[in-house]
Amino acid sequence: MPVERTLIVVKPDGVRRGLVGEVISRLERKGLKIRALKMLWMTREQAEEFYSVHKGKPFYDELVKFTQSGPVVAIVVEGDSAISVVRTMIGPTDGRKAPPGTIRGDYSLSILENIVHASDSEESYAREFKVIFRDSEVMPGY
Repeated sequence: MPVERTLIVVKPDGVRRGLVGEVISRLERKGLKIRALKMLWMTREQAEEFYSVHKGKPFYDELVKFTQSGPVVAIVVEGDSAISVVRTMIGPTDGRKAPPGTIRGDYSLSILENIVHASDSEESYAREFKVIFRDSEVMPGY
C-alpha cells in the first residue's frame, strides 16, 4: 500500500463543539501519524483559495463565509492509503446520510456544518496544503 499524506480540517463547527480531540484521537487510533497541526482563522482569501474548486457553485459563497466563522484546526496525517482511509473515516458530505461510526455520521446533521474537511485526492491535498502550511512545518517520518 502506498504511504500518503492527506489534510484534514476540523471546521468551525467542530472546533466550537469541542470535537478536535475526538477527531485527532480517531486518526491516531486508526494508525495514522500526525505530521503537522495548527489552529488558524482563515482569511477570506485563504477560504476562497481552499474551496476554489467549488467557485461558481450555488453553495460556494456560503461555504467560504462559514469557513471564516471561527477558527479551524488543520492536520496533516500520513499512512498507508491515507487519503481513502480518511475519506472512509469521515463519511459522506451530508451528515444526515453519513453512517454511524463515521465522524460525520456520529456528529453532524448538516451538509455545510459537517465537522471536517478531508482532501479527496493527491492533487487536492497538494493544492489545499499550500493554503495552510509551508513545507517546513511538516515533520519528517519517525
